[in-house]
Amino acid sequence: MTPQVQMLVKEITQRLPVHKSVPAAADDLLSFFKSMGGVSAEIEASLEEAIKVVEASQQSVEILRRNSLVKIKDHWYKGPLLTDRHWTALEGYLRNAKNWHDESIDPIHDSSSEVVSLLANPARETFRCRGLVVGYVQSGKTANMTAVIAKAIDVGYNFIVVLGGVTNKLRQQTQRRFQTDIIDRHRESWQLHTTDDEKNGDFTLPANNGQFTMPVEGRAQLAVIKKETTRLATLLKAIEKTPPSVTRALKTLIIDDECDQASVNAGKTETDITEINKAIRKIIQALPAVSYVGYTATPFANVFANPFPTSKDELDDLYPEDFITALPRPEAYFGAREVFGFDPDDADIDEGASAGREMVKPIPEKEIPLLRSTKNRKDFSPQITESLEKAILWFLLSCAIRHHRGQQNDHMSMLVHTSQLVLQHEKMADNIRQWLEYSAPSIASAKGPAWDALVSVWDDETKAVPLEGEDEKALHPLDLHPFLVQVLNLVEVAVENGASDNRLDYNETDPEDKNKIVPKTYIVVGGSVLARGLTLEGLSVSFFLRTSKQYDTLLQMGRWFGFRNGYADLPRLWATQDLISNFRALAHIEEEIRADIAQYKARDATPLDFAVKVRAIPGLAITSAAKMRYAKKTSISFEGRHIQTIRFDHQKDGIVSSNWAAAANLIKLAKDSASEYVEDKKLFKNVPMSVVRQFIKDYDISGKHLDLKQEMLLNYLDATEDKLAIWNVGVVSPNGKPSNNSLGFLGKIGTNVRSRLAEPSAYADIKALMSKRDILIDADLQSIDKGEDWEALKKRRPNLPLLLIYPIQAKSEPLERKDGAKSRVALDACDDLIGFSIVFPGMKDRAGAYYAVELDVPTPEQLEEDEELEEPDAEAN
Repeated sequence: MTPQVQMLVKEITQRLPVHKSVPAAADDLLSFFKSMGGVSAEIEASLEEAIKVVEASQQSVEILRRNSLVKIKDHWYKGPLLTDRHWTALEGYLRNAKNWHDESIDPIHDSSSEVVSLLANPARETFRCRGLVVGYVQSGKTANMTAVIAKAIDVGYNFIVVLGGVTNKLRQQTQRRFQTDIIDRHRESWQLHTTDDEKNGDFTLPANNGQFTMPVEGRAQLAVIKKETTRLATLLKAIEKTPPSVTRALKTLIIDDECDQASVNAGKTETDITEINKAIRKIIQALPAVSYVGYTATPFANVFANPFPTSKDELDDLYPEDFITALPRPEAYFGAREVFGFDPDDADIDEGASAGREMVKPIPEKEIPLLRSTKNRKDFSPQITESLEKAILWFLLSCAIRHHRGQQNDHMSMLVHTSQLVLQHEKMADNIRQWLEYSAPSIASAKGPAWDALVSVWDDETKAVPLEGEDEKALHPLDLHPFLVQVLNLVEVAVENGASDNRLDYNETDPEDKNKIVPKTYIVVGGSVLARGLTLEGLSVSFFLRTSKQYDTLLQMGRWFGFRNGYADLPRLWATQDLISNFRALAHIEEEIRADIAQYKARDATPLDFAVKVRAIPGLAITSAAKMRYAKKTSISFEGRHIQTIRFDHQKDGIVSSNWAAAANLIKLAKDSASEYVEDKKLFKNVPMSVVRQFIKDYDISGKHLDLKQEMLLNYLDATEDKLAIWNVGVVSPNGKPSNNSLGFLGKIGTNVRSRLAEPSAYADIKALMSKRDILIDADLQSIDKGEDWEALKKRRPNLPLLLIYPIQAKSEPLERKDGAKSRVALDACDDLIGFSIVFPGMKDRAGAYYAVELDVPTPEQLEEDEELEEPDAEAN
């Protein structure tokens, strides 16, 4: 293209959002030139060429490759204008009515503009776009959806369909949010096909003979629909009844909230398509111009959908072929990392940064049979165990503290989820009501067993997490007594499931002032409906017994994630030890997925160029087997990574002694085979792989490691035998307490102190074994600059794999944390332990994401526990 044609292409493109077609935009440009004094033959010729270029760029051009399909991107959206009505109104509402500040609005503004830029240009006559937006559980995804809808309408989308969950309650919650945030700002600009009535507000055939009406410029149509086959069939019927002239004018944006639930095909075979998935596919196919965007915090099932039809007659599945984008972690949000902590790479990292909040309380194993029945026994009645009593008492205290802080006009909630069985919900709710009735007099009089128990809980919890208020350091339950009495009078026990009558209502208005919402204090008992989508306002205490063998179900259970402005020191979670351990592992998986998604932007690629990888954790399924039918197992690779043992069977004498013997044998073999031994570093250079392999084979890796297994490691070493033939082997031995036993010819050497997490378990979790400085043991330059990361340090090393041995002191008392919290206890092993780490050479981004691991695969019986069919919506019944 000549510079003149390039300039004309730019001018036409800039006019496209205003005009409905390329010729119309070109005519407007031509009129502008004529108004400026005429058009030469040269400009007319260049304009014709520019029109062809722009029209070509508007087409869905596909470049077929052997393993890829790349769609040319259309960079059409440059952000909202000051003259845009809906985004400007929404921003003003958030700022003025909700008192949001720039630090809250700006991230939503930026991320929603990015999502809109990835949609198809509504100025095109026909288009089909499919994308996925990945957020965090309870992180404000709805706020992003709302902003995307506002901005999409401003640029030409005129028909918004929101698939708002699988229950009436979730659909109602979504409808109300959109009405409050967007529709009420310019109600005259909207035609609503659904309302916020829980039972009767869902989609029905439009009054216009069951057809949609011709869109009016400046107005938009909205339907918030439950993901249920009858409703979706009704929507499809309305689209099919609508004249083609109208459907061609509909520029449709479909927002699929919680798109990994119900929307993904989970049929047993390729041709057995589930009804909801089929209905959504048919709706997309019936619309000439449609962008479909799924929102979820757990995208595992979506990225495993089949990108291509299996036959020429099959409908396209919902694979997000056009884009996948991850929303940024909001400020003040706390999720899996903050609640459960994470396993840091560096043992020298400040413990407070990785330990998580002291809000997680393990439920003792002995209480579990008292809280839930393993079978659907009608005569089983759950008990108020010691842990549940503590949870309820802390909830009452947390509410009193919030009243003391002036937050009495806010909703406050506690979640109790001990069973999926509807029958057990009412029984648990009745028992909690009886406990409150029995305990209230003691608490109200500030004496007796319930009061004494409340004071004990206060002492424990305020010691674990000190209160944040300046005037609360010396606070005592007696100071909160008036507020406790108020809370006891306000608290209600609600049951939330598909069949319950006494349900949540955060929108009850004051009889004397219909514009005023009555603040609610709820203890909510329920099942799966509480583990997906439903927002519990002001949630501060969760008592959660259910676990899961699937990543997506597990993460979606995290109703305790989110924002706790003004009471971030008060939330607590009582859960099983397995749940706590699994969430800590999933904190890593979440970060890996988001890092993978970031590669799309870095490489200017689409989801059809390369797939998002999801690492498998042995013992857990990523999602249901039916949803993983098209997932491919990748080869295992440790290239560029460093791994370390962080969990130990520290009380098993046989394992502890045999691991020490394995390390002593390694030292002997390394001494005999190394080309050089550097004494001051305890470093053996150029050791054959066979020596390292023998050590890995002899060493008993704790089965509690979720992502490090002996078989997996040995298989990788065998597969890379030629490439990793020569190793360096080092012993990390500080000037500490000498070991109890000799380590080969090195004798009794200094041991490392590695205390364990203060969790009641049969194994010891130390969270991190390595320090950054350790990997430089065989590097020429030993100093570390502040802020230098692992990847930069690895580049200093020779291009050889490195095995490091860590003798660990049996006692290993914990250091005192800077914040005073007691997150660790002494290791108290039966003898000194041996840990090891390996630093592999190569590029980290070439390492596999390990869905290939087939160790400890859950049984079909285990996966059946996660089927969310036990609580169908009352309407479905």
